Amino acid sequence: MGGRDVFEYALVRVVPRIERGEMINAGVLVYCRAKSFVGARVHLDETRLRCLDAGVDVAGVRAALRGYQDVCAGGEDAGQAGGDDAGRRFRWLTAPRSTVVQPGPIHTGLTADPAGEADRLLALLVR
Repeated sequence: MGGRDVFEYALVRVVPRIERGEMINAGVLVYCRAKSFVGARVHLDETRLRCLDAGVDVAGVRAALRGYQDVCAGGEDAGQAGGDDAGRRFRWLTAPRSTVVQPGPIHTGLTADPAGEADRLLALLVR
């Protein structure tokens, strides 16, 4: 396969009013076991978000998105998950939850560059 490895990804969605089920994509999580890589890329379109809910807590959404990035990065800023390996952090982040910021389903693909793939998916599916 020309040096390409399996990777997994999930979109990070913002669902400001759970009861309505409307959402926007605000980020992507990428995990590649072969490269021990887990990363998050985020982009919040506040205008689109406010179209779904004019009173949404944008600062709270931004904090939650930073939390996804912190857990991917590991270390002290990741809290309890900081010492876990990349795979465990990805599984924790992609576990279903019923909150305003939540992961979507996991998809797979092949890549030689998981960080570049995260950037590509952000541009394609979020921006």
